[in-house]
Amino acid sequence: MRGTPPENPSDAELLRAARAGEMPALGALLERHRAGMRAVALSLLGHGPDAEDAVQDAALTALRHLGDVRRPESAGAWLRMVVRNACRDRLRAPGHAALLADPLGGPPAAEDTDPARALERHALRDWLWRAMDDLSPTLRMTLMLRYFSPRTPSYDRIAAVCGVPVGTVRSRLAEGRAKLADAMAATAEAAHGDAAARTRASADDAVETLAAAEAGRFGELAAERWTPDVAYYEGGRRVGGRDFLVRGMEGDLAAGVRQRLVSAVTSRDTTIWEMDLLSPPDAPDHCPPAVAWLMTAKDGRMHRLRLFHAPAAAPTRA
Repeated sequence: MRGTPPENPSDAELLRAARAGEMPALGALLERHRAGMRAVALSLLGHGPDAEDAVQDAALTALRHLGDVRRPESAGAWLRMVVRNACRDRLRAPGHAALLADPLGGPPAAEDTDPARALERHALRDWLWRAMDDLSPTLRMTLMLRYFSPRTPSYDRIAAVCGVPVGTVRSRLAEGRAKLADAMAATAEAAHGDAAARTRASADDAVETLAAAEAGRFGELAAERWTPDVAYYEGGRRVGGRDFLVRGMEGDLAAGVRQRLVSAVTSRDTTIWEMDLLSPPDAPDHCPPAVAWLMTAKDGRMHRLRLFHAPAAAPTRA
């Protein structure tokens, strides 16, 4: 049973309560500093949707990285720094969001060896993904593309791969963020699965898929792990089914193209595999440098696939 928070809690008290899974405490902390966060965004990006999006991006970043705040009494300054970095990333790469994998521009949180902080991070991550599973597949895919991909696509690219206008992407993101907050509040007391284990299993599936393809068993694996009516889409248009996809992979391999897993992220029925595309040595420009597999599942088997070609990840900041 959680205790009753103080009547006028400090930032440190709100942060500690939020780390313990109390959604109202996180909401109170963000609301307390929203004006300052918005002022930072406006000073760097001016009035417009990018500034508002930067504040929303920072709020979601804060949720995922509450365990990284070393001085709870400085939570307000930390939130403003997250907004500032999100804005600067937008200025460096117009139309792109800040990458949530490293929102502070420093070393990965995984390098922190404090067991208590590690447990907090894991609990928050599992809570977040439990709530993500409650979203509709459409909202879940849009949020995953925007916030959980190491090669965060622009609104234009998300619109192209989903086959919808840019305005629809923006409205889906706004709706998804709001519903995610509601879902997190509703699941604060629930048991949360191990999101890291699910992601590791998905990464293993990706590696096995590529190995099967190179061994000439891609068709066999597809028959086992994909639904019989699996469909490949470009934008909003169905292009082909399982045979089409198998022929495409076999053709790439015959041309000397190989894929290498970069990352995997997965929810209940939505998965994104990020791959490097390796052109043959004698034709280094044969294919784009990277591709993402955007998949939705039905009864545990892949049912819908989109391929999203993206530029290679930017070099890590020093």
